Amino acid sequence: MTASHLLLDYAYDHEEALRDKIFLTQPIGGGQVKDYTWAQTMDQARRMAAHLKAQNFEPGARIAILSKNCAHFFMAELAIWMAGGTTVAIFPTELADTVSYVLEHSGASLLFVGKLDTWELQKSGVPVGLPCIAFPLAPATSYESWDAVVARTAPLTGRVPRAGTDLAFIAYTSGSTGQPKGVMHNFERGTRAAEGIVKDQLLRMGEVPDARVLSYLPLAHIYERAWIECASLVYGKTHIYFAEALDTFLQDLNRARPTSFISVPRLWLKFQQGVFTKMPPKKLDRLLGIPILGRIVGRKVLKGLGLDQAIMAGSGSAPIPAELIDWYRRIGLRLFEGYAMTEDFGYSHTSKDGFNAPGCVGIALPGVQLRFSDEGEILIKSPGQMVGYYKRPELTAEVFTEDGFFRTGDKGVLTDKGLLKLTGRVKEIFKTSKGKYVAPAPIENQLNAHPLVEMAIVSGVGQPAAYAMVVLAEDIRPRVQDATVRARVESELGQLLKDVNGSLADYEKLQMVVIAPVPWSIENGCLTPTMKIKRSKIEASVEAALPGWYANKQAVQWA
Repeated sequence: MTASHLLLDYAYDHEEALRDKIFLTQPIGGGQVKDYTWAQTMDQARRMAAHLKAQNFEPGARIAILSKNCAHFFMAELAIWMAGGTTVAIFPTELADTVSYVLEHSGASLLFVGKLDTWELQKSGVPVGLPCIAFPLAPATSYESWDAVVARTAPLTGRVPRAGTDLAFIAYTSGSTGQPKGVMHNFERGTRAAEGIVKDQLLRMGEVPDARVLSYLPLAHIYERAWIECASLVYGKTHIYFAEALDTFLQDLNRARPTSFISVPRLWLKFQQGVFTKMPPKKLDRLLGIPILGRIVGRKVLKGLGLDQAIMAGSGSAPIPAELIDWYRRIGLRLFEGYAMTEDFGYSHTSKDGFNAPGCVGIALPGVQLRFSDEGEILIKSPGQMVGYYKRPELTAEVFTEDGFFRTGDKGVLTDKGLLKLTGRVKEIFKTSKGKYVAPAPIENQLNAHPLVEMAIVSGVGQPAAYAMVVLAEDIRPRVQDATVRARVESELGQLLKDVNGSLADYEKLQMVVIAPVPWSIENGCLTPTMKIKRSKIEASVEAALPGWYANKQAVQWA
């Protein structure tokens, strides 16, 4: 392909060459699904594009999508691009204040409202008078429906071009600290990154005759947008399945039987803990160690997860415990960790066969340059580099070096084999009252590897020693009122504290493990929509209790 071939050009190619191939499969309730071929997908997108053009919005008009993943998200994005607009996708879990902020900050001209679970808590964030269109699976609204618009609108014809320098979308970060920032990506850089992703996958998996993926991580997040949506627009032959709801997830996964699968550490951990509720870890470990039988057992576990057809799997968005990767590889899943950011279009580093090691995120993808600042901060230059932050030129200038490398905010080192190893976030490293710096991420990874722990943070700014706070695993939480279960939790976490402290320098050692009273979630504001921990929020919520915990001297405490 020529360097001028962009995401939309690929879609036009597939519209012609793969007309009757099913591209999208959407659950519509009651166990039913609706399939859309490439021709049907593009026909709907062209009709909506014609409607958008007729509104005479300014060139590059920002058009927003507030929706969970669904077939009409893909169609709407293609329509926005064909109509000359720029997509602004809002995380479907954001509440009214953030919805309002993103719509107003981006200057959105129109909003598509789609599949949502919390519309009642979001709709007040939509400015009065903003034109809105409802997807087929949207909650009940007074807005005109997608189906009504496309039924009365003739499709836009021809291959409507976009310039490589045109903005394709503004990705608002999920905001673990303060207001979300609008990351601008243009067609040229987004396409080059998506092409790189496709080449990487073909190199590792070969041509898969019936390539299938499940789209369920938020499409508002660059990870899913780049590695699932944009990669599928470039490749064309991947069959995209969508998840219906949280409680149908395993059913959705089994319907798709994906040939490749990407997830985030929090979900990889939940899948593992789900397996452990059916078979205790020690028994499973023993069975996996028996030749031949171990492979059969591993295959059965993967089939139960809907991942027995997965040639390859990936984890990204946050650090994953090395022990968790090892466990998945033991049951027969080729799970690789990757590292990238919203600002480089999800295109930076990945581990692969021959280039993976516990705790490492692999090597640079083709075209990516890596170096370190004097302080050890990771600096990246990627083909998918953002144009900048929307309406924030001063912040854009701040995050780039003079020669165009992006300051990631992560610290890292290269191993002797050339693999990138993350050692923590620059801003998360804290100092205890002893004057020594503690990097929480490596310690948190050790804690997260324990079957009783769902999530952990390590903190202790200005305290005599660091401490850990943990959320217990989902299957244990309902049973902690039972004295026997409580005693077991205290005993196992006490041993975990000793084991972890045994691997740490004196100044890093944890004084205690505190058990959080309720799980951290998106709903209670402790997790971002991409399930990253909002550290400052949790630290602020326990600040008043800290003196009592430190005075208590107990190794394991209940908050």
